[in-house]
Amino acid sequence: FMSFSSIGQIKMEEDAITTTFYYDFKVPCQNFDVKQTASLILPPLYSLVFIFGFVGNALVFLILIRCKKLKSMTDIYLLNLAISDLLFIVTLPFWAHYAADQWIFGDALCKVLTGFYHMGFFGGVFFIILLTMDRYLAIVHAVFALKARTVTFGILTSVITWVVAGFASLPAIIFTKSQKEGIQHTCSPHFPSEQSTLWKNFQTLKMNLLGLVVPLLVMIVCYSGIIKTLLRCRNEKKKHKAVRLIFVIMVVYFLFWAPYNLALLLNTFQDFFGLDNCESSKRLGRAIQLTETLGMTHCCINPVIYAFVGEKFRRYLSTFFRKYIVRHFCKRCPFFHGEALDRVSSTYTPSTGEQEVSAGL
Repeated sequence: FMSFSSIGQIKMEEDAITTTFYYDFKVPCQNFDVKQTASLILPPLYSLVFIFGFVGNALVFLILIRCKKLKSMTDIYLLNLAISDLLFIVTLPFWAHYAADQWIFGDALCKVLTGFYHMGFFGGVFFIILLTMDRYLAIVHAVFALKARTVTFGILTSVITWVVAGFASLPAIIFTKSQKEGIQHTCSPHFPSEQSTLWKNFQTLKMNLLGLVVPLLVMIVCYSGIIKTLLRCRNEKKKHKAVRLIFVIMVVYFLFWAPYNLALLLNTFQDFFGLDNCESSKRLGRAIQLTETLGMTHCCINPVIYAFVGEKFRRYLSTFFRKYIVRHFCKRCPFFHGEALDRVSSTYTPSTGEQEVSAGL
């Protein structure tokens, strides 16, 4: 149900010469071409995503800690979103090697990386939801937001969110294991044989519910209220700036992950959708590999969004490089010994119910 699991299943089928028969066709249905394509494309792609994603999210993490100082609930959620992406990213080199060869890292690391992968995914989804709700409170219920949107409450809800992400990841951690299949070792889910179909259906429905349906409902409800509020106060541009960044983050998440969730749903319930034939199975296998690869590249996109949409992020990034990077390499350059931090207004604004500096990156 995830990319590394798909790779594992394909390897199991190839090594054990497993065939799937469809009703009256009696023809083996195999996906060797998917595995061969994955072994060529995924290693270099995951390596690039790892490099850019790690550098970008590490910069976001450091800027939030060193420059922003985590002064608002929004900062807390953005920090946790970066941590979610980093958890996801650190698994990519292992899946890259796995796609090219076989699983050589043992059962313990198989479970640990599976946990990181799912915690990173679900954590990312949940914190995007919290950021959307945070924008809703700040704009639609500004008076209430002044009391509720505190750093303490942000930390508390973040801890609860990680606990929920852990429970959502638990089935994958429990059932995923490394074992020898045919001539190669795999790292893939192995459900109890008598409950295999039930668990696969549960995992797919969970992915679609938590990764697609819930975020979509939250987005519809929150942004409907936000748009109504903005239309009543057209002159206040600060409100538009405060919501623009989080809106783009949410939309980009859907663009990258919704195709995979839909492909996974179709693949799991092939009988229900009338796709229970060999050709459809092959197409869905290729669709899952393609769409999940697209989804996995999403972990390096948020820093790019901050750079292009977040005006404050660009200023903080410039400040961070001047203060912590360039000064160490160019101590005699007088240009870099000026004001260390950009001065940003920190006055409260009625439009957001928070400090302008905390409206987002």
